[in-house]
Amino acid sequence: MNERILPTSDGGSLALYSYGASDAPGHRRILVVGGAFLTAMIYRPFAAALSKRLGDEWTLDVYDRRGRGNSTDQPPDYSMDTEISDVALMLNHTGAQSLFGHSLGGAVVLNAVRSFIDPQETATGPVPKRLAVYDPAINLDTAIDTKWLRAFSDDVAAGRNSRALARLERGMKFSATLSRVPEPILAALLAGTSRTKTGKLARTLLPSGVGELRAALEESRPANSFAILPKNTHFMAGSKSAAYFRTTALKLHEVVPGSTHLETPKGIHGSVPAAFGTLLDDIGDYFTQSES
Repeated sequence: MNERILPTSDGGSLALYSYGASDAPGHRRILVVGGAFLTAMIYRPFAAALSKRLGDEWTLDVYDRRGRGNSTDQPPDYSMDTEISDVALMLNHTGAQSLFGHSLGGAVVLNAVRSFIDPQETATGPVPKRLAVYDPAINLDTAIDTKWLRAFSDDVAAGRNSRALARLERGMKFSATLSRVPEPILAALLAGTSRTKTGKLARTLLPSGVGELRAALEESRPANSFAILPKNTHFMAGSKSAAYFRTTALKLHEVVPGSTHLETPKGIHGSVPAAFGTLLDDIGDYFTQSES
């Protein structure tokens, strides 16, 4: 693994980690954009395993988004535009011609590429030759009721972390079972995870999570606004992921002409950072079959 720190145009910095060949050409580099409450290090097993599956001539580039890992905090004017600018910086720096986004990272890359293509947008950046997302966390046609976000933000500000996580679970419906548990009981259950490594990390990232969830979910976009995405865009979901993610991936596929769609058997929302073998094969097949 190779680590670099890149300066951003607004005075911040982003930590970039590369796995595989150090000098891979752009058509054999994949930039990975991670999800909410996750650092680049969480994606280390995935990046290492996928680069190995692809072969010695490939590189996986993963960076810490704002407010996590070794990157600087979210700026005061943080928004989806910040994330789009950061994607453009990383694509230009690495030369990667392939882009992959997981969960909220999927929302980031879809908004970024749409902005790079749309002549009415001011964002500029290279349009990837290959684009894939898994379980994209994006609010299409007001499919997500975001009223819970304000209470979630208040809980985080007050340090009520377990209650905040309970609101997040019930609001996003990550688990069909947990999302139906009454909020006070769910908060008590989640309090038991506070001493685990994953639980500690999630609580550390809650403040930046408020900003990124608002940026990705509060402004709903019509599904057809993404119809301008490249025709070879690959929309993926886990067959065991929450219904919201599966529906979103399918709806996007339906509005993007020439796109492809795949549900990974037994795949769950966390299958990406866990480097689930079948999912690695599905992702690897897409990027290698699309190679020109």
